[in-house]
Amino acid sequence: MAAVLDRFYGTGRRKTSVARVWIRPGSGRVSINKRGFEDYFPRETLRMIIAQPFEVTNTVSQFDVVCTVAGGGPTGQAGAVRHGLARALARFDDKLRSPLKKAGLLTRDPRMRERKKYGQPGARQKFQYSKR
Repeated sequence: MAAVLDRFYGTGRRKTSVARVWIRPGSGRVSINKRGFEDYFPRETLRMIIAQPFEVTNTVSQFDVVCTVAGGGPTGQAGAVRHGLARALARFDDKLRSPLKKAGLLTRDPRMRERKKYGQPGARQKFQYSKR
């Protein structure tokens, strides 16, 4: 699925968040879940995380981004959008793949919450030992 109607797609994941990202050459507008970029991510640090793929490839405000993201919290969603953006940019131009890979933006962050085991109160906690 390379270019459908002059747009490029990338799937991004982090923790339990999944982002579907489409980019097309444009003026730099970003919409996430049909909302504005600043509206959806009010925290400056999260906006910086999302802008990283564009800064690494020197393509700031050259693409319009449409993105749907679900699951997890704000940080996980921002990481998922960043991963999807990097994948879409790599699909747009093979020459951009090398700087993105060098910056570590094409690698999925594998850290996830550990599952709760049966018969225990949490993932790692064991029931308290009682001598009497």
